Amino acid sequence: MMKLEVKGLYKTLQGVLTLNDLSLGLKEHEVVVILGPSGCGKSTLLHIIAGLMRPEQGRVYMDGRDHTGRTGRVSYMQQKDLLLDSRTIIDNVSLPLLLRGIPREQARRQAAAHLDDFGLTGFANYYPRQLSGGMKQRAALLRTYLFSSDILLLDEPFAALDAITRRKMHLWLVDLQQRFRSSVLFVTHDIEEAFLIASRIYVLSARPAQVRLEIDMKAEPHSPLSLYQVKERILAVLEED
Repeated sequence: MMKLEVKGLYKTLQGVLTLNDLSLGLKEHEVVVILGPSGCGKSTLLHIIAGLMRPEQGRVYMDGRDHTGRTGRVSYMQQKDLLLDSRTIIDNVSLPLLLRGIPREQARRQAAAHLDDFGLTGFANYYPRQLSGGMKQRAALLRTYLFSSDILLLDEPFAALDAITRRKMHLWLVDLQQRFRSSVLFVTHDIEEAFLIASRIYVLSARPAQVRLEIDMKAEPHSPLSLYQVKERILAVLEED
């Protein structure tokens, strides 16, 4: 059974069809990457999965149950870290626990127990402005994880980082996912980023988005030539008019 499954999604925004009979799935403990050209509807898809939008047609299932239009089941991290400048890191990452009604000091203790795993040891009382871009994204990811640890929706979370920091974050995310065994749906338009982290890749068409290609990275040979051939297949889809 799929951990997360979307079936036959249609969505129109401002009179323009954005998602066109889109279906895909995420297995338990899997990292699935959604690749697509800018503006194709990737973020709209995540909004629907998170329950922030409703589709005109289609359903969203989690653990076999219909969650269409319902919020609070998954964690959703967008490209901007959205940390509150007026709060320390520990108070930023504790927010999901506070929203569940956990007392402040208990929430802070629970969050503090994860600081080392997320590379934030010693930074609990810092403010976001005092951290590097990579560390702010780690704090944002910890906050996302504490909201719901089993299904994470990540919308281009490292796009604003420089190339070296992004590479470090990719390796760190892979290690973190393997240790915590979360199911991750990761949106990007960067093919190399997808190759680094994905178990499977869905390639979407230009708007209105449809799944044009599904690639099982575990089944693909990882020689430079093979990856080049996979990249060419993906580019052929992304460059379609």
